Amino acid sequence: MNINRIKKEKNRKLDFNIWRKLFKYISIFKDKLKILSLLMFIVAGIDVVMPFLTKYAIDNFVVSGNINGIGKFAIGYLLIILTQVINIKYFILSAGEIETGLAKHVRKLGFEKLQKLSLSYYDSNSQGWITSRMTSDITRLSEIVSWGLIDLVWAVVMMIGFAIVMFIHNWRLTLITLAVVPPLFIIGIYFQKRILESYRNVRKINSKITGDFNEGISGAITTKTLVREEENLEEFKMHTGEMRYSSIRAAVFSSLFLPIVLTLGSIGTGLALWFGGNGVISNNISYGTLVMFITYSVEFFEPVSQLATTLAEMQHAQASAERVISLIEEKVDIWDREEVIEKYGDVVNGKMENWEKIEGNIIFQNVSFSYKNGEKVLENFNLEVKKGEQIALVGETGSGKSTIVNLLCRFYEPTKGKILIDGKDYKDRSLLWLQSNLGYVLQSPHLFSGSIIDNIRYGKLNASEEEVIAAAKLVNANEFITKLEKGYYTEVGEGGGKLSTGEKQLISFARAVIANPAIFILDEATSSIDTETEKVIQDAIHKVLRGRTSFIIAHRLSTIVSSDKILVIKKGKILEMGNHKELMKKKGYYYNLYTNQFIEEKEKELLNA
Repeated sequence: MNINRIKKEKNRKLDFNIWRKLFKYISIFKDKLKILSLLMFIVAGIDVVMPFLTKYAIDNFVVSGNINGIGKFAIGYLLIILTQVINIKYFILSAGEIETGLAKHVRKLGFEKLQKLSLSYYDSNSQGWITSRMTSDITRLSEIVSWGLIDLVWAVVMMIGFAIVMFIHNWRLTLITLAVVPPLFIIGIYFQKRILESYRNVRKINSKITGDFNEGISGAITTKTLVREEENLEEFKMHTGEMRYSSIRAAVFSSLFLPIVLTLGSIGTGLALWFGGNGVISNNISYGTLVMFITYSVEFFEPVSQLATTLAEMQHAQASAERVISLIEEKVDIWDREEVIEKYGDVVNGKMENWEKIEGNIIFQNVSFSYKNGEKVLENFNLEVKKGEQIALVGETGSGKSTIVNLLCRFYEPTKGKILIDGKDYKDRSLLWLQSNLGYVLQSPHLFSGSIIDNIRYGKLNASEEEVIAAAKLVNANEFITKLEKGYYTEVGEGGGKLSTGEKQLISFARAVIANPAIFILDEATSSIDTETEKVIQDAIHKVLRGRTSFIIAHRLSTIVSSDKILVIKKGKILEMGNHKELMKKKGYYYNLYTNQFIEEKEKELLNA
């Protein structure tokens, strides 16, 4: 997590601009919000009228002993109560619809942004941190916007209505009763700051705990093989301990705030009873007026208390709002210019009728690249690749091999220089155009929960069953798939856990092939599988790459001997370049690397014989 961003969040005060931005995103619910506000206005208005009706009944029926007209009064009173019941029913329904609809809408916006963000965002933000934003943070926001709005409108209307009625009847007694309101605001300002800081800290620690859960589940095998259970448990205990401490601190401030509000409210009620009682004794006010004032003074501080609670909840939720809005408004590092989008479409909706066919001629022209942290990987890198050539990249870890192919795929963009595809800067075409023409197979293939046929179709969502089977046959996957009990409809499990690494790799090959990509990337695709499966995949590679421009990052050099060009990369520069025979004749870096690896493999074969 970005440390500077955390410090910035911690020092930020309650910011109504955050809420203004949030309401911009929920503008699609503005009609329902208006209806909800109107319903709450009516509910609050009736609540204001009820004590006045009590005053009327006491002064006109109880004190006077005259019951003429009491029947009409009772019917009117009953109709008002029924109206209130109906209003409450519909505002609960409206608030529930807004709560669920808002959560859905904001999650959709967040998910769309995650699809558009470049790899650099995922480099600097953990999975748990992102998951926490998309789940618990959004849930918190939807609750405060829907139900918090109800409480806010109700409280404000009630307070204003009570104050107006009380001033009309006796302004002196009103001022005495409401004398405790200014101290409430001073105390509120103090507690608002403390509660906000405490809840921000709780949310940050909650993200860490979510990350611990994710890593604990995804890294279970590694944990057991390294016997890390006890250490992981201690780390988890530390984070949950921090969570407990921060939660208690936040709860203490919240729990102190409301009793103080209630205490001051009781003082206000006591003042109303004392001075109002004296007014009744001296015949300055009626019994009904005294009862009305006591009722108002008691009920006045209920909306004050509710308003304080809502503000505290808003402060709690602001930490969530900041995180969610920062995700939705996160600046995309790699984007298409407006004129490019107008012609070719954006990263979600492509105008495929305008897409040019990729032939596969590629040029890296004085390309330099540095990561955001300042780490320089490439400098003035030049390479020309002709259509259909197979390019192999070898070199030590961190030499820049993966960076080269990631730049080609436009997962990152050069900080200097250009990358030309078929003679044109690839920034003059859309991201979707380029990446729809890529076939990318990783060292550790990722499969999604679902069936084998679903996973292969991820490469082409509208593919027919015949196309899926043809792709599987092309990469030699059909044989093992048809031996499974349910064949292509076999469930692969989460992350493909029900299949072997080799089987997952073959399925990922079929997934990449089915879209018939013009450019193929293999990132150490055979380094994590056994020798027998490697032979099957190598045969598939030869068939798949025929006629396509391809880049292969290789650990096992025996897999790239037939490549058209082999590039030995060291510290972001081409140390050697040529085909296998040419590089072996040079007896340089590649020669030493190949012969050493060849000897090691032969020794393993002899030991296993």
